[in-house]
Amino acid sequence: MEFHPQPTAGPATPWAFPAPERGTLANGMTVLRCHRPGQQVVAVEVFLAAPLDAEPEGLDGVATIMARALTEGTDKHSAEEFAAELERCGATLDAHADHPGLRVSLEVPVSRLPKALSLLAEALRAPAFADSEIERLVRNRLDEIPHEQANPARRAAKQLSKELFPAAARMSRPRQGTEETVAAIDAAAVRAFYEAYVRPSTTVTVVVGDLASTDLDAILADTLGDWTGDTAEPRPVPPITADDTGRVVIVDRPGAVQTQLLIGRIGPDRHDRVWAAQVLGTYCLGGTLTSRLDRVLREEKGYTYGVRSFGQVLRSGPDGGAAMLAISGSVDTPNTGPALDDLWKVLRKLAAEGLTDAERETAVQNLVGVAPLKYETAAAVAGTLADQVEQFLPDDYQAQLYAQLADTGTVEATAAVVNAFPADRLVTVLVGDAAQIAEPVRALGIGEVTVVTG
Repeated sequence: MEFHPQPTAGPATPWAFPAPERGTLANGMTVLRCHRPGQQVVAVEVFLAAPLDAEPEGLDGVATIMARALTEGTDKHSAEEFAAELERCGATLDAHADHPGLRVSLEVPVSRLPKALSLLAEALRAPAFADSEIERLVRNRLDEIPHEQANPARRAAKQLSKELFPAAARMSRPRQGTEETVAAIDAAAVRAFYEAYVRPSTTVTVVVGDLASTDLDAILADTLGDWTGDTAEPRPVPPITADDTGRVVIVDRPGAVQTQLLIGRIGPDRHDRVWAAQVLGTYCLGGTLTSRLDRVLREEKGYTYGVRSFGQVLRSGPDGGAAMLAISGSVDTPNTGPALDDLWKVLRKLAAEGLTDAERETAVQNLVGVAPLKYETAAAVAGTLADQVEQFLPDDYQAQLYAQLADTGTVEATAAVVNAFPADRLVTVLVGDAAQIAEPVRALGIGEVTVVTG
C-alpha cells in the first residue's frame, strides 16, 4: 500500500480588521464601504443621529417607537406590502434606539442589493407613521414592560441605572421608556421626533460584503442618495456623571430561589488610552469560564453557573465619554452573602497581588486569536464599523485595538482592572428575597443596604 505524505500547514496568513473606504453622497450622507470577497450576503448599518437624550420630556420611548415604525411601512407601501417586498428580495430589516442614536440594519444577498437599498431609502425618506400602526406599536411596547419587570436581569439593569445617574439624566431612565411615558406617545410625537433629528446630512451608512461585481456608487445615488433634507449640526454630547459611592440596593422578590447580582460603576470609554488594558484586565477577572470570578464562585464554591465582568460603552463624543463597568450573575438565595463575600475577596486579592503572566497570555490569545472568526460575517464587520461611527472613533480603531491588546503587559492590565473595579466604589444591585439576604449582606460591610419593592 502506498502512503502519501501527510500534508503540512502553511504559514499563517496575517489578519487585520478590514479598513473601510469613506465617502460622501451628494445629499451629505457619509458612506463607509468595505469589500469582503466571498461575502455574498451584504450587511448595511445606518446610524441616525437621534440620541435618547433628545426625546421630549415625558415621552421617553418615542425614539424606540420611531425606530420600530421605520420598518413598518411607508407612504408608498403598507406594512404588509413592505414586508412582502423585503421577503421577495430575501432581505431582513431591523431597527433599534440606544443612547447614541438609532441603528437600522439590513442584510440582503448581493444580487438583490439594489432593490433592498431602494426599500431602505423609502423607509428613511417617507415612513408612514400611520396612526393605527403607531397605536399598535405603543400597545406592543406596553405589553413588553411587565415582562421586563419580571426578568431579574432586566430589573437589575434598570435599578443600577437609576442608582448611578442623576434623576434628570436620560441615562437614569429605561432606554425604551416607562408605562407612563410610552402611553403618551402618538403618531404626531413620532413624526415630530423624526422631522427634528432624521436627515441625510447627519446620517452614516456602512456597507459591507462582496462588492466586486456591484456598481455601489450608482446604486447608492439612485437609492439613499435620492433622500433629501436640510442640514443640521449634530447635537452636543452631554457630560456623563455618576455616583459610585459604595452601597447595596436590594430589589425585593419574596420567595425568590436565586439572587440576581449586578455590580457596577462608570469608567473610561474607548477614547481613553487605558481602554485596551482595561479590556484585557476585565477579561482576566470575569470574561470567560477560566477567569478568576468563575474559578472561585463557580468551580470552587458552586454558588453559580457563571459570573461575568464586562465594559460596555454608554455614549461617546469627540472628547470622550463613559462606559458601564459591571459584574453580573446569579447565585442561589442562601449563598448570596457568602458569594458576595468571596467576590469581594477576589477583588481585594487582585488589588493586592495582581494578575499573573499566564492569565494575561490566555486573555490575549482568546481576545486577539479569535478575531478572524468573530469577523467572518459581513454583519459583524458592519456592526463594529457602525459602533466606531457612533462613538466618534477613527476608521482604523478596531485594528489598532488588537495591536494594543497584544502589546499590553501584565502590570498595565492589573492596574486598569483594579482601577475599574475598586472594592470600595461599587454600586451593588441584588434582585432577590430581601428577608433572607438583607442581613447577611449588611454583615459584609460593603456599603449601606437599602431595600426597594420589586
